[in-house]
Amino acid sequence: MAILKHIASKNADYGEAQRYLIFQHDEYTGKPVLDENGNMQLREEYYLDGVECNPFTFDMECRELNARFHKNRTYDEIKSHHYIISFDPKDRNECGLTGERARQLGLEYCRKNFPGHQALVCTHTDGNNGSGNIHVHIVINSLRKNDVARQSFMERDCDSRAGRKHHLTNDYLVYLKQSLMDLCNRENLHQVDLLTKAERKVTEKEYHAKRTGQKKLEERNRQMISEGITPRTTVFQTQKEYLRTSIEEAAAYAHDLKEFEQILLEKFNIKFKISRGRCSYLHPDRDKPITGRSLGTHYEEDYLMGLIGNHSNLGNAEKDQTVQKEILPKEKIHNRKPSANQHGTPVSAEAPTVPFEKSGLRLVIDLQRCIKAQQSKAYANKVKLSNLQNMAKTLSYVQEHGYETLESMEVRLAELKGQTSSSLKELKDTEARLRQVNEQIHYTGQYLANKSVYTQLRRSKNKVQFRQEHSAKIALYETALKFLKGKADGGKIPTLQTLKAEKEKLLEEKKERQKKYYSYREQKKELDTVCTNIHAALGQQHTRPKHKQERERIS
Repeated sequence: MAILKHIASKNADYGEAQRYLIFQHDEYTGKPVLDENGNMQLREEYYLDGVECNPFTFDMECRELNARFHKNRTYDEIKSHHYIISFDPKDRNECGLTGERARQLGLEYCRKNFPGHQALVCTHTDGNNGSGNIHVHIVINSLRKNDVARQSFMERDCDSRAGRKHHLTNDYLVYLKQSLMDLCNRENLHQVDLLTKAERKVTEKEYHAKRTGQKKLEERNRQMISEGITPRTTVFQTQKEYLRTSIEEAAAYAHDLKEFEQILLEKFNIKFKISRGRCSYLHPDRDKPITGRSLGTHYEEDYLMGLIGNHSNLGNAEKDQTVQKEILPKEKIHNRKPSANQHGTPVSAEAPTVPFEKSGLRLVIDLQRCIKAQQSKAYANKVKLSNLQNMAKTLSYVQEHGYETLESMEVRLAELKGQTSSSLKELKDTEARLRQVNEQIHYTGQYLANKSVYTQLRRSKNKVQFRQEHSAKIALYETALKFLKGKADGGKIPTLQTLKAEKEKLLEEKKERQKKYYSYREQKKELDTVCTNIHAALGQQHTRPKHKQERERIS
């Protein structure tokens, strides 16, 4: 998947860009790599070309042009623009991409999209951080050297004249990305949709901050290990990554935005706010909040509302069931007849008809291994009382569910583990299909929105001129059509109404499978706690081999 990066530079030293492209530089510090004599070392493989200039006198020619038009003379002016085209590492082995071929593609891309500008086009084959991906650097002088014919992507008349500055707008950047996608699709290289917003947005600055932080953390951990100290963590986490992880965990359990905000604040010390339809998160170590938009589409209000809304029905059902239990007289609780599955017999894999209700069971604490209890007698007495309460709840659970042997409980636990695993797989399959349908809906909308322009192209007498004037919309139409035909696999492309109906059906199916998975997961967790407590009371290990287990009467 080729990606496009843009860097605007105010550095008046054009020779620095030349030196970076030709000589080796340290990936972390950005400084030149020197040999034993203090001289810079050439890169092992690179292809250097110049457009509208000699590549080895690029710096002098740029300064001469700036002086002629009296531009780029103040420190706050943008002197050059640096574009980087990074091809997918798989293109080298699977698609036969070479440095020479990438060089030709880079020159073609530069001449097409930056006409009239002095440019350095340099192809590197080493990749960043040892990845081995081939990438092309295009460094252009911000000042145009020659007059050119006005192109469709030029928004102003002056954008085609000599002596005018390179003007990068959002629409122009969209055009550049679309041009790169078309180039890669034409060459049958790996490519993704660069126009769709990222689910997890990681900027260049955050990427380098994580690399630098990880390196410093590893150095600090090595020093701690040499001193006999165990490091607390081995993975560096940026502030944005901490926010993403915390938001995902909070959204997985919250049933509404109020509960979501409460979990973030109490568990992660993150302040959540929605203002003018935009989410923002305040990291505990920051004074200024970070917007959900800068984290990715999965951390904005629309996606979070959809994700949290899926839990609301489950939460309401659990609340109703809790009320029913409180109304039920206590003397009738112990007189319930145990069902077939309460004696360890197999149960159906269908979702439970009644939502699972938590009983508040907790693990019994081992006083022999609790250092705090050994140091404080008061805390030890508190733990003993807590253990008695938890054991009473454990025995009540066993009697209520009609278990007679430890073996029957462990058989049931194994069944619940299998049911939890299978229900999770079903849920993941449904979510995967839902993502595919959402993607089809996106491209179907893109296809229908630009279909009229493509129809005009087919009826146009001068198709070449019409395509140049509406290249962006036509490219969006053709991309959407190619995607939809690929999904149809030779069949009929589904209508938007059909896809929306399927989406509604999948959303309902997802809710049901979520209920099923959560019910089995909580039952498994609770029964596992009961088994662990029983083993602790009997002085046995919970993970002993099955052939050594003995049938113990526990009720």
